[in-house]
Parts: sequence; C-alpha cells; structure tokens
Amino acid sequence: MLNHYLAVLQINGVTGESYTYLQLQDLIRRFGSALTRLGFQQHDVLAVFSPNVPEYAIAFFGATSVGGVVTTANPTYTADELAHQLRHSNANYVITVPEVAETVKAAKCKYPNEIFVIGSDVPECRSFSELLEGDGSTFPAAVPVNVTEDVAVLPYSSGTTGLPKGVVLTNNNIVANLRQIMYGMLEFNRQEDCLIAQLPFFHIYGMVAVLSNCLRQGVKIVTIPRFEPELYLRVIQDYKVTRVMMVPPIALFLSKHPLVDQYDLSHVKDLMCAAAPMGRNLTMALRDRLNPQSLRQGYGLTETSPVTHLCMEDEFAPGAVGIIIPNTEIKVIHTETEEALGEGQDGEICVRGPQVMKGYLNNPEATAGCIDADGWFHTGDIGHYDDKGYFFIVDRLKELIKYKGLQVAPADLEAVLLGHPGVQDVAVIGLADEEAGEVPKAFVVKKTDDVTEQEIVDYVAGKVAPFKKLRGGVEFVNEIPKSASGKILRRTLRDKSRS
Repeated sequence: MLNHYLAVLQINGVTGESYTYLQLQDLIRRFGSALTRLGFQQHDVLAVFSPNVPEYAIAFFGATSVGGVVTTANPTYTADELAHQLRHSNANYVITVPEVAETVKAAKCKYPNEIFVIGSDVPECRSFSELLEGDGSTFPAAVPVNVTEDVAVLPYSSGTTGLPKGVVLTNNNIVANLRQIMYGMLEFNRQEDCLIAQLPFFHIYGMVAVLSNCLRQGVKIVTIPRFEPELYLRVIQDYKVTRVMMVPPIALFLSKHPLVDQYDLSHVKDLMCAAAPMGRNLTMALRDRLNPQSLRQGYGLTETSPVTHLCMEDEFAPGAVGIIIPNTEIKVIHTETEEALGEGQDGEICVRGPQVMKGYLNNPEATAGCIDADGWFHTGDIGHYDDKGYFFIVDRLKELIKYKGLQVAPADLEAVLLGHPGVQDVAVIGLADEEAGEVPKAFVVKKTDDVTEQEIVDYVAGKVAPFKKLRGGVEFVNEIPKSASGKILRRTLRDKSRS
C-alpha cells in the first residue's frame, strides 16, 4: 500500500514535473486550507480557466474537498465569454495560467474576482504557489455534505439556444458515474496502465473519464496543454501510454497522418473514442493502422456526468457507441408521439439514472424542457439499438454543432453576426467535415451591398473562441427560410448546402 502512495500519479508532459499520490493528497489539503483562510465557504464557486496541467487537479479537488463548487471554463474563451460564465456562476476566485491571464484580467473588469496564476508571476494577479505554502491546518475538520443536493461541479453546456448554460452536477452525480464506468468498462491496472491527458479537463469527458477516474483508481496520467502532433506522439511513445481516450479528429489523425509512423505506439492496448460519433469507416481505418487490442466508443453528455453508454473492452463493435452502463435506464422514443420504440427503430434517446444532472443553473424553463416529470433526460440525439444491445447514434434532434467534440450553439454565433452593421439576417448550421466532425457555416442576408465574406469571417473570429470560427464559410442569400412561428428552418439550409 505504501508503494501506491509513493507512486507518480501525474506528470507534466512538457516539463517533466511530476507529483506522487502522497504529494497530491498533501497539496490538495493545503489548497483547501488556503481557500478556507481566504474566507471561501461551502457552496462558494472557484473557476478554473486553464489548459491541462497537473496543478488542475490540486485546484479542482482542493475546492470540492472543502464543500466548494468548481466551474471549469474553456481557456480559448474571449474575455466576454469568460465574463458571462464568471458572472452567471457567481465565481469568487479564478485559477489560470500566464498564457491566458490577460483574458481573465479583461474579464475581471466586467466581473471582479481574485485571480491566482499557476507558474510565473503576472502583474495584478496573485501566485497559485502562495495557496500551497501553508501546513493545511485550517482545512475544515468536517464538511456536512448532502451528496444528492450539494453541487460539486458546474461545467457549461451550450444547449441549442442562447448563451451557455451552467450544468448543475452534484457530488452524487460524479461519484455515481465513476462507479458506473469502472467495473469491467473503464477498469485500469495501477501497476501497468498510463494514460495521456490531452482531452481538456474543462470538458466533462476529460474531467471525469480521465482526471477523476484515473485519480480514483491510482493510475498515472501525463498531461499536455493542447493537442500538438509531435508532442502528443512523443508522450505516448516515451511514457509507454497504454490507454488513449480521444475524440474523432484525433482518431482521424492517428489513422491517416504520416507522422504517426515515426513513433512507437505498440504499447497502446486500448483506444476509446467519445464526445462525437466515430463512423465505421474511420473505425476500420484506425484498427487497420494501429491494430490495438481494444478499439471502442462511448457516449454521454455534460448533463449525464457524462457517461451513459460504453463498449466493453476487447469487444469490437464498429460504429456502435456502446451498451448501457450499470444502473442506467434508456428508452428510445418517437420524436413526435414520444411512443417507446423497439429494436432497430430510430428515435430520441432518453436517459434516467443517478448520473443525470440536477438541472441548469437558475434556468428552470430549460431544465423542464429536457427533464420530464418522470425523471427522463431527453438527449436530443437520434439513434437505435440492435439485437445485442449496442446503441448507434445517427443524427441530432438538437441543433448543436459539434466542432472537434466542442459544442457550438448556432444562436450564439447568430447573435454575434447580427451585431455586424452589414448583416440584415442570418442563420448558422453545421457542415460535415472529415477532420473536425462539423464546422459552422453562416447564411447571411446583406444589409449593405459592399459587405464581403472575408469581412464577416474575420468579424466573427475577433469576437468568439477559436473553435467557434466560421470554418464552413459564408453564403449570401436573399432570405432566411423560417416557419410561420419564426423558427429558422435549418434542415432547408442543410439540404441547400448538400445540393
């Protein structure tokens, strides 16, 4: 048991800096103690605005261990986007890194809060290291937690309309999902396994399936701040990574990029893809190139903590997102009548289980719109199951665009575009893209004749995070097709783009 506590659990894949289980335990306690000294109380909110670094775990679990709430933000956000999340979540403090500290400082003008920076000093900010200098003596002796009611994590999900919504996940949501996915599905060997942590921790997939799951099982992870091909492959090779969790764009890279042949990936035994469906053709191409012992998919949403389906290790089911995980109920319903459907029939997938969120923060209308009176969460995804119990996702009822697994709400981009003086009306859809999954495209009705496509593309790029850029381009039209009630007919636009 002592060897387990002395084993290295987290490594910075860029610097080589590492932490053992015992060191992390001590630093998490010190961090929680420091927050308490600062006046941070149970139910207060800490924001983490950072790429993946080992210190992420210290802040994340340090805050939750004293009864706090952690809201995780995409480090590519603009100041306005970050300010919205900080204001909406009522965050008291922000943990960040020097590379994006200026964004936090700009957001601070709109929503004042204390900023702590991991790494080098930044003017007008405090050092993260000062939160680790104490002896942990002010760590609360006991925090009374109502596991089914008290919030632990507050990630933000774009939804289908308006600004991103805070997804209220309780302690029980997260712990239940960790237990659901461990046994026989994502069960690791602490002596042998090592994972690369390139999936962002701000995203529920990286947060739970990688960060929390690996710490829960005492398995080593190597963090990298972002996906960079050579760094990614070198870390997998040099640290003898055995399990890789990924999204379809990385699966595409591994299956086709010539750089992959320059590295030894032979020790990778398990490849698992989620966040967006990986098609059968890509699955077969990846298997043919890397020939892993296990190649599989999973499925879930931010609102389900996230996992609801997983393929079993060593069972090959190309195109399937998995079977239902333990202690979870699933039904497939007709999108209009809500009648339960049978095997092979496409309908909306609905979920009920302990991993389903408490609701959207301060948004009872949106919560009621997706969780019905019987506790079923309506995912908005269309799919079916086969005679072996495997589920397949074929479409989305919701209008979200998924760019490399990240959610882009069309209404969010439309609101930005309508701020351009040359735009009269606009609609945004997602275009299929082999590398990214989907990319946003705008259909624009001009207000002035001299406005150009490039001008609009550049305008949006200056106001949103990089993953929301109009990579699908701009098409000028005479009018936006709408229903009698004024709803944009996006399917008409998608058909127009395919023709």
